[in-house]
Amino acid sequence: MTIVATRRASLKAAAAAVTTLILPRGASATALPFDQWIAAFRAKAVAHGVAEATYVRVMNGIEPDKTGLEAIHDQAEFHLKLWQYLNRAVSDWKVSAGKEKAQQYAPLLSRIEKDFGVEPAFMLGVWGIESAFSDPVVANNHMRPVIPSLATLAWAEPRRRRYWEQELINALAIVERGWSTPEEMVGSWAGAMGATQWMPEVWLHIGIDYNHDGKISPYGPPDDALGSTARFFVERGRYRRGEHWGHEVRLPRSYGRAVSRSYAAWQARGVARADGAPYPQPNATARPWVPVPGGPAFLIGPNFFAARSYNPSTAYALALCYLGDRCTGGAPLIQNFPGSEPPPTLAEIEEIQRRLTALGFDTGGADGRLGRATTLAVRDYQRKAGIEPADGYAGVGLLARLRKGS
Repeated sequence: MTIVATRRASLKAAAAAVTTLILPRGASATALPFDQWIAAFRAKAVAHGVAEATYVRVMNGIEPDKTGLEAIHDQAEFHLKLWQYLNRAVSDWKVSAGKEKAQQYAPLLSRIEKDFGVEPAFMLGVWGIESAFSDPVVANNHMRPVIPSLATLAWAEPRRRRYWEQELINALAIVERGWSTPEEMVGSWAGAMGATQWMPEVWLHIGIDYNHDGKISPYGPPDDALGSTARFFVERGRYRRGEHWGHEVRLPRSYGRAVSRSYAAWQARGVARADGAPYPQPNATARPWVPVPGGPAFLIGPNFFAARSYNPSTAYALALCYLGDRCTGGAPLIQNFPGSEPPPTLAEIEEIQRRLTALGFDTGGADGRLGRATTLAVRDYQRKAGIEPADGYAGVGLLARLRKGS
């Protein structure tokens, strides 16, 4: 099984691509040069409630940022196995950082659980997956101004062009309301921002002023970001109060149909937790799932799919749930994936970046964070060295190869 490790919007864009004609790379979705498209788009933005003065102030003179266009077209080249994706998403560094955040923000997480019913582990999972717990190194090295990114995608990306146009209008509406400034609005190449990577639409329609400071913001203190994201899980993901997402289990050879049953019913059929502990909610329901033949098995309940509502990927949902559990004291997975490696430490990732840089591959710096530049550098090294597949995965196997080569 392989998955493409991408952001939420890029996953959706990729899914839509199969029904849309793909233009040559760099080709515009319109026949207009960028500055003329900006001028022409003003009428649509104004018709959607953006003041003309706001549009002129924000949009005049911006330059296209083609990072998103390159990312969308390149994403099919990065096929990570599920264990590789989990190693990246649930790294030792993230688990350590998450445990610190769990203690630091225990009152906030308890308040969220009381108000929305979403357990602290779940919130830590989404925070860690989306922004590495608001890590400033990630923000400084891997985030970009959102409005130029969205404008470029709306102008030149034919897949889901209406989506990108609407998100650009949403971003302008946020500026119009005085909730943020173009300078503050930095995020991913797809326009996701802040601690839990809100798209502008989520900011506008789900965001709440959870710390009562008079504004709604995904930046700064995590109150608004986490409180609003909990609201998202409840309203759009149908999160169930008081239920855990699921558990790693051991499946007997014969356990019946893979349908939803209570944990107690699964226990009676011989499906036990992998760690041997009892199911804490025996009357809750779940169904069996084996994402990779020969790998770990799980019973997953409705809240697993609440996690998936934030990103239409089962790999993403598993990473979110697994990271959250680890941050609140849960153990690593007991069953191994076929052919898997242990996750690299922060120091090992830094060493990979330094060694690749010394060989002439641009990793964007040795910061221990696996951003797009490092992934591209790994892939290019793999291609040059004849390593197959050239998947861009920076792991301990790659580090051993680099050390041997030096």
